[in-house]
Amino acid sequence: MSHIAVFGAGSWGTAFATILAHGGNDVRVWGRRPELVAQINSGVNEDYLPGVELPPGISASTDPGEVTDGAEMVILSVPSQSLRTNLADWAPLLGDDKIVVSLMKGIELGTTKRMSEVIHEVAGVPIERIAVVSGPNLSKEIVRRQPAASVVACPDLAAADKVAAACSTDFFRPYTSTDVIGAELGGAVKNVIALAVGMAAGLGFGDNTKATIITRGLAETTRLAMALGADPRTMSGLAGVGDLIATCMSPLSRNHSFGVKLGEGMSVAEVTEQTKQTAEGVKSCASILDLARAHGVDVPITEQVNRVVHEGVSPQDMVGVLLARARKHEAE
Repeated sequence: MSHIAVFGAGSWGTAFATILAHGGNDVRVWGRRPELVAQINSGVNEDYLPGVELPPGISASTDPGEVTDGAEMVILSVPSQSLRTNLADWAPLLGDDKIVVSLMKGIELGTTKRMSEVIHEVAGVPIERIAVVSGPNLSKEIVRRQPAASVVACPDLAAADKVAAACSTDFFRPYTSTDVIGAELGGAVKNVIALAVGMAAGLGFGDNTKATIITRGLAETTRLAMALGADPRTMSGLAGVGDLIATCMSPLSRNHSFGVKLGEGMSVAEVTEQTKQTAEGVKSCASILDLARAHGVDVPITEQVNRVVHEGVSPQDMVGVLLARARKHEAE
């Protein structure tokens, strides 16, 4: 049995903790709010995963030191834009030998850094000890033990194998990869594409429109990933098209659902107020656009989503601009 620390008591952090517990590990979860920690210690997380009984082997604390004491592995599952601030406090607890695993799917505002880059920069964790988990993993399906798979990417394949062994269960199948860049970009950009698909659904458009956005969204994700040195084959796998399909099409996806409400005519502020949550793509679309522009990559869907979210352009106008673009060869 391994002792594994999970920083983040939200839906995905808790869901991944259940995977680890079913895999036979002793899991300790850090949560910011005492009342949420108390819920987890009583075997539930009603705030994020209502009606689900957590498996044995999971405990929680508001004390980061208590959570990481003796841990062989640290899982990070906090909002991507808060990672840098949190790591300033947690860095001394990560030690010299722990594998650090990122579940986060975003690009940092201002720096355009991927989450593994932020971990390396702020906490000084060597890149060969930083792994990324990415794939079609909707939390509410995971905690109900519905079959799913994912990718564990790390420059050190032996470290990836250790993470994969820890989260391998009879309902969750991890595959390994060394393409961290591809896994992180696939996980980040798909949130933005899911906003666009949601907007199309909110406008009343059907599956032809959604399939078009998903396919062209995959094309721009692949262009950006390749420009940063990723393996294009990653985009055709679980961390690419797999995660893209799940996030774009499922009503369980926060980004998809957020986009639907935008398409129905609500503002970003109104949707945020109603849901009490901000979808990751709402914040990351600006940093992903900045990253693409810095590398000379054309990302038209991301650009138009950013205009809707941050400039007040209507979803109807977004669709019009995309359809009026100059014709290109499909491979471009």
